[in-house]
Amino acid sequence: MSTLQLGLAIIGGLVLAGVVAYNAWVTSKSAPRTARERGGDVRDEMAGDETLPYTPADLEENEIQRIDPVLGDMPGAPVPPDPAVVAAAVASVHLNPLMNQPEKRPGLDALIDVITPLLLEHEVSGDALLAALPGTRRVGSKPFAVEGQSEATGEWESPRLGQRYRALQAGVQLANRSGPLNDIEFSEFVVKAQAFADAVGASPDFPDMRAEVARARELDAFASGHDAQLGFTLRARRTAWSPGYVAQHAARLGFVAGALPGRMVLSGSQSGQAPILSLVFDPQAAMAEDPEQSALREIALSLEVTHVPRSEQPFVRMRQAAMALAEAMEGVITDDAGQPLSTDTMDRIGSDLESLYDALDGRDLSAGSAQARRLFS
Repeated sequence: MSTLQLGLAIIGGLVLAGVVAYNAWVTSKSAPRTARERGGDVRDEMAGDETLPYTPADLEENEIQRIDPVLGDMPGAPVPPDPAVVAAAVASVHLNPLMNQPEKRPGLDALIDVITPLLLEHEVSGDALLAALPGTRRVGSKPFAVEGQSEATGEWESPRLGQRYRALQAGVQLANRSGPLNDIEFSEFVVKAQAFADAVGASPDFPDMRAEVARARELDAFASGHDAQLGFTLRARRTAWSPGYVAQHAARLGFVAGALPGRMVLSGSQSGQAPILSLVFDPQAAMAEDPEQSALREIALSLEVTHVPRSEQPFVRMRQAAMALAEAMEGVITDDAGQPLSTDTMDRIGSDLESLYDALDGRDLSAGSAQARRLFS
C-alpha cells in the first residue's frame, strides 16, 4: 500500500470516528432528562432543605405505599426490582394519608337544592329507607338525595342501617356545570320522590315548580359568571423531560401521586378537602413500557378556583410552584395558547381572583365550601 493510500485510509477512519461521535452526542442531547441525572440519594438532598413541607422522617412515619408515579395507582402494577433506582427516580413520592380517608357527603342545602319534606306518621327504620331508595341517584344531570332526621342525634343524614328516623326530606340540586334544573328534570324529581314516599308511607309536600325553576336559572346565571379554572403550561426550553424527572421535581414541592397515570396533586391542609393544585402530563408517557425513555415537552398545572378555600392561597402556591419547576427544569411558563406569562399578567390574575372570592363569599358560596364544590361540578 502506497503512502497516499495509507494516508487516505487514516483520514477516512478519523472522519468515520468523528461522525459516530457526533451522532452519539446528538442522541444524548435529544434524550429526555431522567431522574437518575441528579445522582445520589434524593432523600439525603432533601434532609437539609428547610423549605420543604415535610421531612424524610415525616415521609417514613406517614408512608402507606411507595409507588412509581409514572404508573399511577394502577392495581397490580409491578414493583421495580431495584429499590435504590426507585428512590432516585420518583423522589420519595408517596400517597398522602389524607387522600385515603372517605369524605363525608355534604347534606341538602336550601341555598342550592330543591327540598321537599316527606311527612311521616311514625318513625321508620334506615333499613326500610335504604331498601326503598331508587336505583339511580340522579334526576337528569342533577344529583338526587334523600335524608332522614336521626331519632338518636336529631341530625339530618343519609339513611343508615340500624338507625331510626322521625322525619324525611328529598332534594334535587338546582344547578351545576350542566346548567339549571329545567321543567322536565323537576317533573322527574316529583315522580322519583313520590315513588319513594309511597314505598315508605310518607306524604311529600312539593314546592311550586315555576318558582324553583326560576330560582335554578338565577343561580345558574350567577355560577356561570363566577366559575374559574386556571391553567399554566410549563414547556421545555431545550431538552425534553422524562415522567420520572418531572415527578422528582414535583415531589420536592409537595406533590404526590394522584389516582390516574400522569397526574400528581398538591393536597389541602384538611382531610376531605379538594386538592389545591393538579399537575398533569401525558398519561401514555406515564404508562409506557420504559417511562424513562418517554419524552415530555410540556406539563400542565391547574387550579379549580371554586373548589379550594381562599385561606390556602392557591394561586400564590400555583405561581410559586410554576416558577420553581420552570427554574429547576429549564422551562418557560405559558398560557394554553403558548404565550409566555409575564409577572404583570400573573399579578392581574391574582387581583381578579380576589374580586371573585369576595363575590362568592357574598353569596354564601365561598370557594372550597361544600355548596360551592357541588354547584361548580
